[in-house]
Amino acid sequence: MPPAGASDNLAIPPLDAGGLRQSVNRGISPTQMVWNLRSAFNVAALNCSDPKHAEILPRYKVFLKAYGKALTAMNRKVDAEFKARYGAKFTAPREAYMTSVYNHFALPPVMNEFCNAALAVTGDMAGVKPAELEAFALRSLPSIEVVYDDFYRRYENYRLDLAEWNAKYGPPPAPAAGQTAP
Repeated sequence: MPPAGASDNLAIPPLDAGGLRQSVNRGISPTQMVWNLRSAFNVAALNCSDPKHAEILPRYKVFLKAYGKALTAMNRKVDAEFKARYGAKFTAPREAYMTSVYNHFALPPVMNEFCNAALAVTGDMAGVKPAELEAFALRSLPSIEVVYDDFYRRYENYRLDLAEWNAKYGPPPAPAAGQTAP
């Protein structure tokens, strides 16, 4: 069975030249890392509703208030980076990228582990000064990304195990018309 209740046909990102999964959180500027961390906190605040994750929403609100000016500056820098890359029509590529960031963080089979990681990272931000926000993001975003790396590794192992099983025993029979797979 696929890990964490994932579908059996999930597309997993390929490995890059360094052996890491390609991700919206890799190969990006420090400014974009801050913005992606803010996006992770936003997804967590909206989706992590288990009582054990109750502190995420109030911590996110504190984050937005405490770092509001720094986040506004980061947003402008991200706009400038996209404008430098795409020219005057940078808005559509930026919005498409941000949609992929939010979708990445909201991957259903990883949600519980994501929420656990977001809870830990939001707890680590106490005492971080606005001038330290970039450094905080550089060390903290990987603590969230590792959840996805682990899931994809487990999913890849599932596929290898399934291929081995199918080679040894054959694939399971297809359901008859009108039936569903078990």
